[in-house]
Amino acid sequence: MEIDPIAVETYRANHKGVFVWETDITKISLQQVRKTLGLRPGQLDLLAGCPPCQGFSSLTTLNGKRGMNDARNDLVFQFLRFVRGLKPKAVMMENVPGLAKDARILKVVAALERLGYRCNHNVLDAADYGVPQRRRRFILIGGFGRKISFGRTARKRRTVREAFALLGDRAKTDPLHNLPETRSSKVMERIRAIPKNGGSRLAWGDEHQLECHRKCTGFKDVYGRIAWDTVSPTITGGCFNPSKGRFIHPSKDRAISMREAALLQSFPATYFFPFKRGKTPIAQMIGNALPPEFIRRHAKNIKLFLGK
Repeated sequence: MEIDPIAVETYRANHKGVFVWETDITKISLQQVRKTLGLRPGQLDLLAGCPPCQGFSSLTTLNGKRGMNDARNDLVFQFLRFVRGLKPKAVMMENVPGLAKDARILKVVAALERLGYRCNHNVLDAADYGVPQRRRRFILIGGFGRKISFGRTARKRRTVREAFALLGDRAKTDPLHNLPETRSSKVMERIRAIPKNGGSRLAWGDEHQLECHRKCTGFKDVYGRIAWDTVSPTITGGCFNPSKGRFIHPSKDRAISMREAALLQSFPATYFFPFKRGKTPIAQMIGNALPPEFIRRHAKNIKLFLGK
């Protein structure tokens, strides 16, 4: 279920044959869902939900634009409504770490327990699960009548170098990788002055720091380069803009491409994103995504629980 038309277009292009409701989740009835899917309560294997995370984000609560009173935060209770109506065998929910501290999730977990689900929930780092990116996320997994353990962690962390290598020869022809980038001469001068392989804007010297950076003691990653042989920083919706974080290529004088950002999220190198509307909607989808490799490892244990 998805209300964003670009996200729906992307999902349908990559997952043909999967039914998608392009609608507001609050506007659809459980009766309609059961009838469309031909399901009786108790037949569904897994109900997975990723409610909008912006209201729980530490960034949005700090900058004053949104906060814990964001109306979208209550969408976690829509997840509970679907659990009650469909009675799935297993449930999974993912969100930013801020949800773990919110009273709403305590209510959801308590309600799930009363319904017979045994829940396992914590804040985990996707980098520990084969994703070449530092990304802490709250995850809840529950089985009806029995707990489901989290997936197995990776033996070692995947690096940016390993992720970018998956692009290979496609780099020359992949339109997502080759979306144009336009920067002013001043911005290009700043980028070139940042040391390769993990350098930061501190290399500019105090006299060349931007005024906004002088006034703010945080956001140290702004105008920083990613390092080759470690995981990347968290990929966000601003990942195409050096002024939004540590998103400059390790050795090239440009921001990471949209394909490189997708690879750092562990999307396959062939995953399609519609690029005719430019970078902004693509970056939002990639930055908001649940890393496929992260959830694949947890899904293996869910399949074991289901006997699949």
